[in-house]
Amino acid sequence: MKLAIACYPTYGGSGVIATELGLALASRGHEVHFLSYQPPYRLSAFGEGHPNIYFHEVQVTAYPLFRYPPYDLALASRMVDVVHHHGVEILHAHYAVPHAVSAVLAREMAENGVKVLTTLHGTDVTLIGQDKSYLPATRYGIRRSDALTAVSHHLAEETRRLICDDCEIDVVYNFVDTERYRPARCQETRDALCRPGEKVLLHISNFRPVKRADQVVRIFARVAEAMPARLMLVGEGPDLARAESLAEELGVADRVVALGQRGEIERILPAADAFILPSESESFGLAALEAMSCGVPPVVSAVGGLPEVIEDGVSGLLAPLGDEEALADRLVALLSDDAAHETMRAEARRRAVEEFGQDRWITAYEKAYERLLKA
Repeated sequence: MKLAIACYPTYGGSGVIATELGLALASRGHEVHFLSYQPPYRLSAFGEGHPNIYFHEVQVTAYPLFRYPPYDLALASRMVDVVHHHGVEILHAHYAVPHAVSAVLAREMAENGVKVLTTLHGTDVTLIGQDKSYLPATRYGIRRSDALTAVSHHLAEETRRLICDDCEIDVVYNFVDTERYRPARCQETRDALCRPGEKVLLHISNFRPVKRADQVVRIFARVAEAMPARLMLVGEGPDLARAESLAEELGVADRVVALGQRGEIERILPAADAFILPSESESFGLAALEAMSCGVPPVVSAVGGLPEVIEDGVSGLLAPLGDEEALADRLVALLSDDAAHETMRAEARRRAVEEFGQDRWITAYEKAYERLLKA
């Protein structure tokens, strides 16, 4: 089949999953057209030259009349162009604003029966979707889509509660390429990251308030009091500088390393002993799943969809939101017990492979497309 995927090209979970989905679908013989204002970063890394993948840049003309160039209209127009010129049958919008709204508008303009599937990722419903400036548009895009999926049961329930109580929403979990994200002998990487005998803790995010980077640093400081340890911060965002300043205040700045945006996450993750994610909200927690696939236990807040991904005390550790002491104490206990740590590493990998391997969920998306085309 021929489909177009509209997504954000940045490092966030929605853009990552959209890109990984497109790459996998192309490998299965489908023709996939990406639409965004720049190539998604994982497409640039892994999809260049694939015969079934096409990228269409959305260009926004900055007329003096426009104080804010209307990207949503430019995206809708580009969608219509791709539908007409390439025979696209399905527009798959990842994230409600503006992609679902633009896709619905494009469907109306195309007038040829193209279908719209919208995948909800979290903050498009729970944060941006609740802003009064966007709520009517978010509700319109969701309600007018031909089919809806959400990345967790938690998000599906929140969408019905906040946006659309009678919407039919299929849950299609996020997934991971367990061959690329796998445990590996990485002593060279580990040697580059830390000193001998240190435990390596890792946090990956966009460093926005919802990720609670300050708590990451405070949890690490508690761990560092109990054992030699080092914290790696991967990503960029508005709270990164605050996290680094807090590390200075707590006297651990010499053991906190900011690595910036990194494309080779699958090479860094296996070198860690634990992954810290004390988020205020996570509709799924893709970064935690990628850590699990590499055999790295995640230590997270028990919020949103994370309890659907992680079995507490088996494949990772959960604690109530904001309970830094509990997260730190459980993490110290785990890292102090080599046998328990190795068991949890193995269980994290097992769960990632058995429950969230990409083949199962790519097939689920294919079935959703097939249902749409038969409707």
